[in-house]
Amino acid sequence: MGKENQAAGQLQIESVATRDLAEALTQTHVFTGVTAEALQRIERVERITAKAGTVLVEPGQDWLYYWVILEGGGQAERPETDGSFSLVGKASAGEAFGEVPLLTGMKQSHLRVSATQDSVLARFTQQDFWEVMACCPAARKTILADTAQRSQAYQVEALHREKLISLGTLAAGLMHELHNPGSAAKRAASQLRENLMRLQEMSLRNADRPKTAIQMQCMKDLLNHALRGCNQPALSSLEQADAEEAMGEFLDRAGVENAFTIAPTLVSMGVDREEIACVQEHFDKESFSDALNWFGALVSSVSLVCAIEESIGRVSDLVMAVKKFAYDEKSPSKELDVHDSLQSTLTILGHKLRIKQIQVEKRFAASPSKIQTRGHALSQVWTNLIDNAIDASPEGGKIEISTWSEPNWLVACIGDHGSGIPSDVLPRIFEAFFTTKPQGSGTGLGLEIVSRIVTQKFGGKIEVESNPGDTRFIVRLPLNPPK
Repeated sequence: MGKENQAAGQLQIESVATRDLAEALTQTHVFTGVTAEALQRIERVERITAKAGTVLVEPGQDWLYYWVILEGGGQAERPETDGSFSLVGKASAGEAFGEVPLLTGMKQSHLRVSATQDSVLARFTQQDFWEVMACCPAARKTILADTAQRSQAYQVEALHREKLISLGTLAAGLMHELHNPGSAAKRAASQLRENLMRLQEMSLRNADRPKTAIQMQCMKDLLNHALRGCNQPALSSLEQADAEEAMGEFLDRAGVENAFTIAPTLVSMGVDREEIACVQEHFDKESFSDALNWFGALVSSVSLVCAIEESIGRVSDLVMAVKKFAYDEKSPSKELDVHDSLQSTLTILGHKLRIKQIQVEKRFAASPSKIQTRGHALSQVWTNLIDNAIDASPEGGKIEISTWSEPNWLVACIGDHGSGIPSDVLPRIFEAFFTTKPQGSGTGLGLEIVSRIVTQKFGGKIEVESNPGDTRFIVRLPLNPPK
């Protein structure tokens, strides 16, 4: 009789004649109804003596056995990604385990099995297990029944885990998506408070100078423009820069205080020189400057209100998406201008662009630029891609946003000039929870969300090209999406 000691006496393995364990085996659940003579077709079996807490099977172990507990008990645990273990099941004296991997053709153990108390077990090799299945019909019936029961329990548990994973994915994605619009709304509200104070100051200053009827009409016309200025068409980078420069120079020549600060705000709301010609004509130089500064603060305030409305609308859409998690309610289809959608996202992420002093070059050439869509899922795509481009860009860098048309497709490209994506990482970037950001800086869900929305919701395609200093995410959206 051979004998081997392991783990300083915690585990003893002995090869014994099967007849010496036959009586004990026939008292177990598996071998009830099996005669000692039938068992003796297997000449030898291993008797395992284990102290409480001793590990019997390690995850990844590539030799598999069939175990019968003669005395004591054990438990099986599944390893988790964070290094912890989750309890799968327990077994007591008279029960057996290990048949599922053998019957399903597994090459390695997926679980950790350990003794929960001082135990004695019989261990059958794979060859002996199949001998038991062949020579002992009663044992075979019990083993197959145990396999079916455990497989069913595993499927139920796996389904439950899948639901929890889906819920966790949804919750993490929701937090990821709520962060940007929530932060944008908070910042816009803070800046709006400052604008309101400036508006009050300018209003009090203007109140000291009585206005003629035509002056009042000029001011009313400007006010009406400001109040309808939320949905202005997006301009390309070159168009916007030219318009801002021309407006700034015009206001500066006219003696307007803060000319080049006011100019971008006026351009963003679609104001041109003809619309302020009335004020210039009928106001003196000082009053003209005050009127334009009042108008600039008003336009900026309206723009901030628009940003708050859009941010809160995004939050509402995300909340509705959670409510529709189990059932995707069909909402009416609507037409969406992709250029406007991109511009709105740039507005929401403007603070991050300013902090890193990143220049955005827009080349909007797609025609037509409108597609059919439901909800605001496309904004989630742009938010994730542009946010990643900002994170990847160096201080003072540049992001390029381009659109163009291909037969049956509208194409949008988000590019940055960061360090690029390593070639070994590139194939995994659309996997859920995969991230190259430092721990706590990313959820690993952004690009998975992007891929899912583009491909499943819009029937589109997304690809990435990356070299050091040049990374581009290319999104193709069908002009006639599937119904």
